[in-house]
Amino acid sequence: MPKHILHVDCNCFYASVEVQRRPELRGKPVAVCGDQEARHGIVLTATYPAKRFGVKVGMAIWQAKQACPGLVVLPPDMPEYIRFSRMAREIYEDYTNQVEPFGLDENWLDVTGSTELYGNPMAIATEISDRVKFELGITVSIGVANNKITAKLGSDYKKPDAITRIERDNYKELVYPLPVEDLLYVGPATSRKLRAIGISTIGALAEAPEELLIHRLGKMGAVLSMFARGNDASPVQPTDFISTIKSVGNSATTPRDLVNEDDVRIMLLLLSESVAARMRELASKCTVVEISVRDTELVSFCRQRKLLAPTCASTEIAQVAYELFRANYRWLKPIRSIGVRGAGLVPADSCVQLSLYTDDARRQKLERLDLAVDEIRHRYGYMSLQRALIYTDPLLSRINPKDNHTVHPVGFFA
Repeated sequence: MPKHILHVDCNCFYASVEVQRRPELRGKPVAVCGDQEARHGIVLTATYPAKRFGVKVGMAIWQAKQACPGLVVLPPDMPEYIRFSRMAREIYEDYTNQVEPFGLDENWLDVTGSTELYGNPMAIATEISDRVKFELGITVSIGVANNKITAKLGSDYKKPDAITRIERDNYKELVYPLPVEDLLYVGPATSRKLRAIGISTIGALAEAPEELLIHRLGKMGAVLSMFARGNDASPVQPTDFISTIKSVGNSATTPRDLVNEDDVRIMLLLLSESVAARMRELASKCTVVEISVRDTELVSFCRQRKLLAPTCASTEIAQVAYELFRANYRWLKPIRSIGVRGAGLVPADSCVQLSLYTDDARRQKLERLDLAVDEIRHRYGYMSLQRALIYTDPLLSRINPKDNHTVHPVGFFA
């Protein structure tokens, strides 16, 4: 039995929510942008009138205003966007219990078992579109297909407020001429590799020898070849599905450039405390520590190290992160953002092979100390207890990476 999959994408989501709350802005160029003082001054999303002036996601605010002098710039309100996202999901769940998020503004729906009650997939898509518009005051674009990847191509095919059906009878006609970048997970680096061998459209990717793609892209070459041919067997997860969490991370664009190792040590300690605290909430420990670094020219890299024993001690995670940094950064430029991740999570109570080369007693002491800090911060607030090192920099010490960190839904391959 063929599947019926919808991909529902809320158009210009953040900006649409803001316009819905401020009717006087309807029809005007509006952009939701990050906080310039916190050095997050880029466009997060923009309305279609703004896009017609050339305003794009990721553009600096000054560039956006230069392209569109009448641009209305608004700060983000994440709690409100999360509330709208939940209300949209409530509408989707009236039609199926298989609703899988892909970010706040996108969801896959498997309506295969719903057609007897609500009509064919196009009828269901039309009804959902009308309800979102009437009940929430925003619009959606919907792709209708027999798998998740093609359904997403459909929702991207025509915007805003559109429904596009892509199935076997019209797949080559609609999809093959599209640029290869339109396919999910073909980013800038992959695009350059494909175009270097003459592959510029999804059709060319679909007809390319799979061996060539694997040679150029590794295992991902076979995956993209399958996607380009309109094949994807991944299921839409049930609404109550809980994904296995494999890693916990946190990163920050710092309020000022980091210019020496003392600055980096402070940030790594702050981020490691946040990561370790979240691992304890999940009753987990990490077996791998990873750092990510981006300099002021936006050149970035990631490095990781396997640990001798699992840990959720913030001091130990910060120490490994600092060693990774010192071994891999040459200070050609100041640092704009930095991140720490604990990967390879295992249950906190899992059996561990004892080692002659690790100080297990010290690790246990550090973990108990962190638990005591967690309790104090839970009762009196995050800023009630800080390490002395943090207070050596008044600007960096104001960062609260634990409470101010937003956790978004996992990606397609999670």
